[in-house]
Amino acid sequence: MLNSLKGRSVIVTGGSKGIGRGIARVFARAGVKLTIVARNQAEIDGVVAEMNAAGATARGAACDVTDMNAVQRMVDEAAEAQGGLDVMCANAGIFPQVKMVDMSADDWDHVMATNLRSTFFCVKAAIPHFEKRGKGRVIVTSSITGPVTGYPGWSHYGASKAGQLGFIKTAAMELARYNTTINAVMPGNIRTEGLEGLGEDYLQTMANSIPLKRLGDVEDIGNAALFFASDEAAYITGQQIIVDGGQILPESLEALESI
Repeated sequence: MLNSLKGRSVIVTGGSKGIGRGIARVFARAGVKLTIVARNQAEIDGVVAEMNAAGATARGAACDVTDMNAVQRMVDEAAEAQGGLDVMCANAGIFPQVKMVDMSADDWDHVMATNLRSTFFCVKAAIPHFEKRGKGRVIVTSSITGPVTGYPGWSHYGASKAGQLGFIKTAAMELARYNTTINAVMPGNIRTEGLEGLGEDYLQTMANSIPLKRLGDVEDIGNAALFFASDEAAYITGQQIIVDGGQILPESLEALESI
C-alpha cells in the first residue's frame, strides 16, 4: 500500500485521454493536487471534472508541449497554483503510422518534437521547483515499441521512445543533485480510444499474441507510475519497467499455442 502521495502536487501531460487519463485517474484516487495538460480545452474540462470527483484537487492547462516557453509557463503556473511541484508525468505523445518510403522530414520532426523533445522540456521546466522542494519525481511514458520491438510505420515513434530511455539515463545522474528520480514506464498493447478505433477483430488478434490473453488497461500504466512517484520508490532512478502482460516474451506464436 502506497501511502505517501496524498496532497502531493502532480502534473500529467497528455492527460485528457488514453494512457494519460489513466495515469491521472490513479493519481486522483491517491488524493493529489493535479494539473491535467493537453491541447484541447474542452477535453481538459471534462477530465478535470472526473478527477475532482475521484478525490483529487484538479485543474487543467492547455499547452503545446513542443514549445519550450509554453511548457515553462505551464509548469510555473501549476506550481504556483498547487503550492509547489512534486511529480512530473511526461506522458504526452503521438503515434501516427506512416512507412519510411512515405515519411517526410516534417512527419519525423513532429513526432520527435511531441514525444522526445517535450520530455526534455518538461524535465527542464520542473528542475527549479524540485530544487526548491528538496526532492522530486519524474515518470516518463515510453513504450516497448522502439526500445524492444518494432512495427511497420512507426520508425519515428520507435526512435522517439528509445530516445526517451537514453535520455533518462543521464538525466538520472544530473537530477540526483536535486534529490530527484526519473524513471520510465514502457506500455505494451493498452486498450485506448486510438486502439478501439481499429475494431474488435484487430483488438482480439492483438490480445491473442499476449500470454495473459488480454490488452492492458490504462490504469495498469497508472499504477506503475504511481509506484515510481512514491516515497517507497525513492532509491530507484534511471530505470524502466515493462507493463505488457508478457507480450515481448514469446519467441513465436507457436510458443503461445503450446501453453
